[in-house]
Amino acid sequence: MMEAINLTEKQKQLVEKLGVNTEKEGMPPAPARIMALLMISPELELTFDQIRETLNLSKSATSNALNMLMNTDRIDYITKSGDRKRYFKNRIGSWKESIQQSFHKLERGADLLEEILENRPQHTVDFNENLKDIISFMRYVTKKLPTIYAEWQENRE
Repeated sequence: MMEAINLTEKQKQLVEKLGVNTEKEGMPPAPARIMALLMISPELELTFDQIRETLNLSKSATSNALNMLMNTDRIDYITKSGDRKRYFKNRIGSWKESIQQSFHKLERGADLLEEILENRPQHTVDFNENLKDIISFMRYVTKKLPTIYAEWQENRE
């Protein structure tokens, strides 16, 4: 039983292009392609088999990739009454939450680098100065991002 999604050639190229781009950001190939497919597919919710067939992945690669994406809050799933299948979907609607999380990650990263700097030897002057600059920039961005976000909110309405 064929469950693949019918994609146009352009959509297939976009799945690959977005997949490669996402890989370059550090995501493994299978999850990157699944993220791309869920972004480009004309259907917003896809079953395990639809994803597997469309991307020509093994069951284990599909399962591992879906689990990774769910564990990192990149995708979610729903169920439908009377249907035992799970329907996977992109969490694009929660992007604002993701932005807030990235603010906090940046802040925690700066805290960690500051702790590292405090425990570095004093004689590595150039290295320590570069580390101070990184921390300073991270703190600056962390301070400015909420303002930029608020301004965007005001201007889009």
